[in-house]
Amino acid sequence: MIRVAIVDDEPRFQEQMTAFLRRFAQDNGLEIEVDCFSDGLDIADEFKSRWDIILLDIQMKHLDGLATARRIRACDSEVVLIFITTMAQYAINGYEVDAFDYILKPLEYPQFLLRMKKAVREVEKKASHTSIYLKKWSDWVKVSTDDILYIEVKGHTLSYVTAEETYEKRAAIGDAEAELQGLPFARCSLSFLVNLKRIDRISKDTVVIGAHQLPISRNRKKEFLQAFTDYLEAGF
Repeated sequence: MIRVAIVDDEPRFQEQMTAFLRRFAQDNGLEIEVDCFSDGLDIADEFKSRWDIILLDIQMKHLDGLATARRIRACDSEVVLIFITTMAQYAINGYEVDAFDYILKPLEYPQFLLRMKKAVREVEKKASHTSIYLKKWSDWVKVSTDDILYIEVKGHTLSYVTAEETYEKRAAIGDAEAELQGLPFARCSLSFLVNLKRIDRISKDTVVIGAHQLPISRNRKKEFLQAFTDYLEAGF
């Protein structure tokens, strides 16, 4: 099941894209669920991370596509965003919100088909990665495990550190290990669980990840270095 949201303030374009998606699903043996919204506010307010692809009109009355995309990205870093626009230059700022592509109006099925094939491949690629839900203030945010630099335990609280944010969760570090089992994470000490993908350098008794320097404990060193060696030998 692929879940697609259409956000466009013109009903005729909503209907056209819905018909295109049904045709695309039938031709490619896919199951696609479609939700339609008439303005950016309708989807951005109390946004839930339930869609795989969002087709987003850039020019809308109350909340334009770029502003809508910024709100969506604050909650969901993985959803595939495709702008719908009358002129290509309107989509030029799409890099700000990690937009995947854009489709020009008036819509034509061959163009739409090409973009959707690419988008579905991207969704399938993302599905091979793992995401977890973490809380930021009162919001639950879907975070790719690839984005986690490391996890630190302090008392009964875990800090999930990414390049952009730090999320906190009441749990034991053993719970985090169990949740991430099978992924390239390893303990370098009692307090730190490290994403092996994000290591920049291992220097004597220190793991360097960007600006962060984490200690490698004597008791964990052999096991940690073996985990890192195994990770490298697995082809990474």
